Amino acid sequence: MVNQSSPVGFLLLGFSEYPGLERILFVVVLTSYLLTLVGNTLIILLSVLDPRLHSPMYFFLSNLSFLDLCFTTSCVPQMLVNLWGPKTISFLGCFIQLFIFMSLGTTECILLTVMAFDRYVAVCQPLHYATIIHPRLCWQLAAVAWVLGLAQSIVQTPPTLLLPFCPHRQIDDFLCEVPSLIRLSCGDTTYNEIQLVVSSFFILVVPLSLVLVSYGTIARAVLRINSAQAWKRALGTCSSHLMVVTIFYSSVIADYLQPKNPYAQKRGKFFGLFYAVGTPSLNPLIYTLRNKEVKRAFRRLLGKDGESREN
Repeated sequence: MVNQSSPVGFLLLGFSEYPGLERILFVVVLTSYLLTLVGNTLIILLSVLDPRLHSPMYFFLSNLSFLDLCFTTSCVPQMLVNLWGPKTISFLGCFIQLFIFMSLGTTECILLTVMAFDRYVAVCQPLHYATIIHPRLCWQLAAVAWVLGLAQSIVQTPPTLLLPFCPHRQIDDFLCEVPSLIRLSCGDTTYNEIQLVVSSFFILVVPLSLVLVSYGTIARAVLRINSAQAWKRALGTCSSHLMVVTIFYSSVIADYLQPKNPYAQKRGKFFGLFYAVGTPSLNPLIYTLRNKEVKRAFRRLLGKDGESREN
């Protein structure tokens, strides 16, 4: 069967029934995108330029920042065009957006798990941290995250876009995502739905379970030590990452694992929008405000060396 949508592309509806809301969303999305560009670029620069941030934790953080830059850039420019003007996207444009979005989203799931493992070793095995989390392993773990993301996208994207889509070609979403494209199909989607459930298990449930195990082990290790200083050090080491994980996984799960009813689908569009735009802009803000080393590095970059007074 020839794919009916491939010659003419799709219509991304978003909230087209509420033009005033879309104008507000345009401003919100543009502001969030600019914050994402500035915040994540700053973290990458600090991680590269400041020798005191040349450690595994900030190596993974700079990877996360670079990933968020690519992640938002793959969808936000098209989203801004659709919010302000024409809502069309070509079949090729949809393919590229879905492929990159799926690849980078999966990579972020894996990378957040790797960062949780790094925090586990830092808190539970501090004397062996440098031996276990050595530079070569850091590069290998980061490479695994990027390669698994690419592999997931190669597996998921072609079957989704080969579905027989309905002639109206209207995607009830802000961007090309797998659940929205499956709902657009007029044919049998059993295989695609099973594939989505299986992939969601491996890229969402398994990584999240490993993150929870890591932090559960950290909590047990800290509870054994009756020291306020140990609590403070563990909280300072893990709080930023734990907040990022909570925000990221909450929005992704709400977007991908929603019930099949019209109300849930409209609510899911907000979660998808937050997952694509809000989370990447909040990540650098969380690390900058809550991480003292990042704040000190920023002051050193500005030539204000007042770090010795900060506790």
